[in-house]
Amino acid sequence: MGSSRILKVLIIDDSAYNRRVIADFVEEIPEAIVVGKASDGQEGLQMALNERPDVITLDLEMPRMDGFSFLRLIMSNQPTPVIVISSHSDKENVFRALELGALDFVAKPSHRATPEILELKDEVINKIRMAGQLKPNSLHRLNSYAPADLSASGAFPVINIDSDTTFDPGMEPHAQKVVVMAASTGGPACIMQILSSLPGNLPISILVAQHMPPKFTTTFSERLNRQCAMRVMELTLVEMARKGVIYICPGDKNLELTPGLSGTIITAVRPKSTDRYVPSADYLFRSAASALRKNVMAVVLTGMGDDGANGSVAVASVGGPVLVESVDTAVVDGMPQAVLRTGTPAMEEPLEHIAEKIVQFAHSSTNS
Repeated sequence: MGSSRILKVLIIDDSAYNRRVIADFVEEIPEAIVVGKASDGQEGLQMALNERPDVITLDLEMPRMDGFSFLRLIMSNQPTPVIVISSHSDKENVFRALELGALDFVAKPSHRATPEILELKDEVINKIRMAGQLKPNSLHRLNSYAPADLSASGAFPVINIDSDTTFDPGMEPHAQKVVVMAASTGGPACIMQILSSLPGNLPISILVAQHMPPKFTTTFSERLNRQCAMRVMELTLVEMARKGVIYICPGDKNLELTPGLSGTIITAVRPKSTDRYVPSADYLFRSAASALRKNVMAVVLTGMGDDGANGSVAVASVGGPVLVESVDTAVVDGMPQAVLRTGTPAMEEPLEHIAEKIVQFAHSSTNS
């Protein structure tokens, strides 16, 4: 068999139809086998501990033990890549699952078992294969996002800063500096940790391109807004870049920055045919570099692929700092490593230090 290894997959879903269909998907992966099919979390947990699968697909709403209880137990005992397969209508539940350690998700058309799930075949197969490629040290990152010392809001402890640079968040004056942030697989929980650690009076705007379907970005922004000291909004039309505000790119658009008479304008634009990813970090980063020059900071976090690499080159070329999540903490290090392969001078930082670096950039001297 050479050096190829078997990819063991466990399927957990209370629908017999869905279990059968997902098993059929797995059978189309040459290196994969189904080692178990469970109808609820309790049965699935026993199978997981016995079979030690490489990847688990998980429904969330199940009898006896739901997906959330399963995630807590599996991540504390045997961290394993979990792909949540859940209904489009369960967006809040999906983010809760991601915060509990799920690696990624696939949105199925409805709660009911319907033939529409067949349309998800390529996405399910690609995400199972991707999860099977994770390095062993990455698995322990999956259960490490939730801190032991949560703030009263349920967010991460906010960084305390000692600075004379303050403003009234209610006034939201125009931001002179912007942080552009990109992430894909493993990103939502990572972004939550970083952004909820930032103080509310940070004198910058932050723009986020997280690879995610439309409508899920709306729920993501709403969830972030409840947990962050800064204000968070999904930008769907046009806004001025304002201090103390985080803008989330819609799942079917790109964010573009352009200079205006009284500040930087952010516009949600339709993707171009040349954009390989939507939302596109490269598109966001390049427009930010053009509009703000050295007053933009690029941050590239966990994710598959190379989105953000070319955009980081553009930011560095105008003197803006570039930061990538280090291999030590990135669940999937494809995007950060793609930046480094370009030769771009970039700071490599573990997840725990990234919020602090953003605060330092926000309070560094501004140059036009």
